[in-house]
Parts: sequence; structure tokens; C-alpha cells
Amino acid sequence: MLSKSYASAVHGVEAQTITVEVNAGGNVAAGKQMYWLVGLPDNAVKEGWQRIEASIKNIGLQVPRVKLVVNLAPADIRKEGSSYDLPIAMGILASTGQVSATELDKVLFMGELALDGALRPIKGALPIAIQARKEGFKSFILPKENARKRPSSMV
Repeated sequence: MLSKSYASAVHGVEAQTITVEVNAGGNVAAGKQMYWLVGLPDNAVKEGWQRIEASIKNIGLQVPRVKLVVNLAPADIRKEGSSYDLPIAMGILASTGQVSATELDKVLFMGELALDGALRPIKGALPIAIQARKEGFKSFILPKENARKRPSSMV
């Protein structure tokens, strides 16, 4: 099954929306690779698989033993950092039927996953939020630590 979620690449003060396509399906022989990541990811994005797999398992869901192909499009833009963990995880969960994909196209996701499933803060949240608003996304899911803090006098 194919699913799409959305993330963002930040270059300087500009952000560009990245489509995270995940295709799940096909048998995988024991001991063979089941996960492929394409679309010009750097090492931090590639290493995300270990965080994603552990966090999905530790929140009580599963990563089925099926072939998983993740494409970060457009492919000609370098994807850097660990903030792609959350949109990739959401794509995996949607493509394997563990979460609904109904509203996935209206939400932009960014966040580094801890092994227990918690979210760690990301860099570049402001330009990502501005771009998400320009493109009409209904929601932007990001780590709580990235949320705007109100001065105590405004509470």
C-alpha cells in the first residue's frame, strides 16, 4: 500500500515542502534487507531507520516484515538531519494500515524520534511553519519544545 505524508527541507531561511512516499508490500526473506530510503538523504536521515523502528515498537505498534520503500521527493534536494523521523514513521504506519491515511495529506510532520517514541526538537521550525501556512496545510505537527512560548504575563 502506498501512503504520502509531508515534511519540509530548510535551506537558510527558506523552507520547501518534501513529499514522503512510503510503499509497503512484498515478501522479505529472513535476513534480507526490508527498508530502502531514496531521495538524496544525508547520513542522519539514513540512520533514522533505527530510531523509527525502535520507537514504533516501543509505543506498542509494529513494523511488519514487508518491503518498505521510502522516497523523499523531490529527489534533487538534499534532505538533512533527524527531523524526517516523524513523517517517515507516519508514512510507514499509514502504508501498513496502523493509522488512517485519510487526513495525512493535510498535515505537515517534523520531529526527531526518541527510542521510546517521544519527539525531540528540530531546527528551522519557523520557516517550515510559514511555508506550511502558504501551502494551505491544516496542521503542523512538531515537538512541543518547538512551540512558541508565551511570556508569563500573557498566560
